[in-house]
Amino acid sequence: MISKTTIDNVFDTARVEEVIGDFVQLKKSGSNFKGLSPFTDERTPSFMVSPVKQIWKDFSSGKGGNVVAFLMEHEHFTYPEAIKYLAKKYGIEIEETQQTDEQKKQANERESLYLVSEFAKEYFKHVLFKTEEGKAIGLSYFKERGFTEQTIKKFDLGFSPDSWDAFTNHAIKKRYKLDYLEKTGLTIVKDDTSTGTATKMFDRFKGRVMFPIRSMSGRTLGFGGRILTNDKKAAKYLNSPESDIYHKSKVLYGIYHAKQSIAKEDNCYLVEGYTDVIQFHQTGIENVVSSSGTALTPEQIRLVNRLTQNITVLFDGDAAGLRASLRGVDLILEQGMNVKICTFPEGEDPDSFSRKNSLEELKSYLEEKSQDFISFKASLLASEAKDDPIKKADTIRDMVVSISKIPDVIKQEVYIKECARIMDISEAVLFNTLAQLLQKEQRDASRKKRSEKKTMEVVASEKKPVEKVDAQYELERKIIELLLLYGPKEEDFEELILETDEKGEIDFKPETQTKTVFRKIYLDLQEDEIEFTNDAFKELYTAITDRFMREEDLKVDDFVKVLEPEKAHAVTDILMEEEKYSLHNWERKEIYVKEKKHSVSQIVSETILNLRRELINQKIKELSETIKQQGPDDEQVNLQDVVDYITLKKLLSEKLRRVV
Repeated sequence: MISKTTIDNVFDTARVEEVIGDFVQLKKSGSNFKGLSPFTDERTPSFMVSPVKQIWKDFSSGKGGNVVAFLMEHEHFTYPEAIKYLAKKYGIEIEETQQTDEQKKQANERESLYLVSEFAKEYFKHVLFKTEEGKAIGLSYFKERGFTEQTIKKFDLGFSPDSWDAFTNHAIKKRYKLDYLEKTGLTIVKDDTSTGTATKMFDRFKGRVMFPIRSMSGRTLGFGGRILTNDKKAAKYLNSPESDIYHKSKVLYGIYHAKQSIAKEDNCYLVEGYTDVIQFHQTGIENVVSSSGTALTPEQIRLVNRLTQNITVLFDGDAAGLRASLRGVDLILEQGMNVKICTFPEGEDPDSFSRKNSLEELKSYLEEKSQDFISFKASLLASEAKDDPIKKADTIRDMVVSISKIPDVIKQEVYIKECARIMDISEAVLFNTLAQLLQKEQRDASRKKRSEKKTMEVVASEKKPVEKVDAQYELERKIIELLLLYGPKEEDFEELILETDEKGEIDFKPETQTKTVFRKIYLDLQEDEIEFTNDAFKELYTAITDRFMREEDLKVDDFVKVLEPEKAHAVTDILMEEEKYSLHNWERKEIYVKEKKHSVSQIVSETILNLRRELINQKIKELSETIKQQGPDDEQVNLQDVVDYITLKKLLSEKLRRVV
């Protein structure tokens, strides 16, 4: 267990905007920051971070909370892991008690897979540096590739012994379960045909140098292993299989080490292999990631899109397969990103070229040789078409197809004009072709939408009717919001003193009193003996009022950090509700939204009156049901109660109309 002192120290030190800034590109928006949601596919920012309140809210997915909640949602950390991650980031020493064997057993399966992967990474590193086999084979290979010991340690490179079960046996001796070794893909388990039991175990990465694949936060997800022998039957590179923690289509090799540099340089270099990434880092260019030999996916592109809008794709000098690789460029364009392409001289790749050149020479080459995607694609396809008119027509259509993927219409027009200039064809023809392509896409999208709508209608017809809005829930939520935002604020409230005149009729006499919002709400609810019906709001109300009773103030960031994740999420929803309007930049459209703080007393009074009216409505319904089941004697008494409540409801309604 991590000590409370350490947890308090972490919360006091960690800044939510700094931590989230490692994963999402944030831009200033008033007193807050905004960015693209890291949880959904979007092109318009709906993700808000409040440095003042030290909370965040993602309006597209509904997620929100404090800095720990972000790490738990985004990186799937447990609470202790999130605290440890922040402690490491801010150089805070962790005080904790040793985990017992029982506590280790209670770790969930996903967490167990992470633990096994981390153990494997450390094992492979140990073999590389501390064993004769590792030093003679693995370390020698890395040094032949030009990697320094510092670089090898930075990327946690390792070596798996050339033995069928060396790693597996060692892991089992250390009490790691075979089930998790198999699920991570580190161990291959096969049934013994003679007995029908799973007794044959093999190390998947036997005799390979190891490249740990890490998440954006640094967790070990899986491995890539390169064989060093000339065995033609074995794959040169072998990756971990898909698991609950490793999805190759959603991971970019090197993103952990590159994320800060990508955001700082506002550009990301995309290469193909592990060694390309490592060699670039060693040379001094750190904003580089790799798709690890797999075809580029939208999920991988979105990882980069959180950090920058600019990607430079680096291709080997070997032109074979280059055209197929360009399909990934279209995917990048679809995400609304800016793409440049750079190729190396024939026979060179990013690894070999960066080894032969200094940092200045490499930077200069990348700057001079990086072409806009349309110029590069035009020159490549035009050289293939040569003097063949049919091939040239296909080339031009291919380029227009790429342009049609761009969501920004201004960029589309600029690229069409550039394409017309390069390919010596009229702009009108290209614009006409683009229009046809876009119309076809719209028709296809429309058909798909109609099909989905029919499906949804069928599903909806089978569902229960939509439930009505729970008025009391909304009013209780509003009270929590008012306490959080304006609790210690002093306001002039028009109190309603209930009086009965000479004729016996009930009326309200207004009287102005100055008090804090907290005191107004607390005393009014106490006076009416009102209790919250929603359990979460009831607990929050108790926690908030206890804090005000003790301190007469409530610092939101301090309050949120001590709450359980679920309650912290509820508080964030409430606090960030109004921030979403700033995402739309209404001021640019000359629409100015009146801020709530200008009429706090009005909103507080209105909320309490509405809550009273809602409770009176409930009481009238209860009495009406009781009357139906009672005899004539009791009925008259209850009827009078109903009349009194209706009179009170009428007075409240009149008062609400005047306030509103």
